[in-house]
Amino acid sequence: MGSRTQQLDTETIFRALSDRTRLRILNLLRGGELCVCDLVDVLDVPQPTASRHLAYLRNAGLVLARKEGLWHYYRLVAASTPFLKQVFACVNAAAAEDEQLTVDTERLRLGRQSDCCE
Repeated sequence: MGSRTQQLDTETIFRALSDRTRLRILNLLRGGELCVCDLVDVLDVPQPTASRHLAYLRNAGLVLARKEGLWHYYRLVAASTPFLKQVFACVNAAAAEDEQLTVDTERLRLGRQSDCCE
């Protein structure tokens, strides 16, 4: 049996995955680093809502953030453990079967033709 800290991390990750918006964000980040404005455009949510969900994912250890000037960029963490590999494999499987996740990916592809961060 794992330590209590490891159990809490696992619980936090599953809580992060249980929210539809956070699952949509993870799906979009599968394609690489994105600015918050990209996520706001695709998800059609207010910037504070996107930032709150990104903070939750960051605190769960699923995404990394960096700041460049005024812009905040996020990407998935490296799948450095078998557990994280399985978590990301589940997100990949969901993306293949969930129509909303497919639509989000296409909206991102179309929307990235103009850079919202400039």
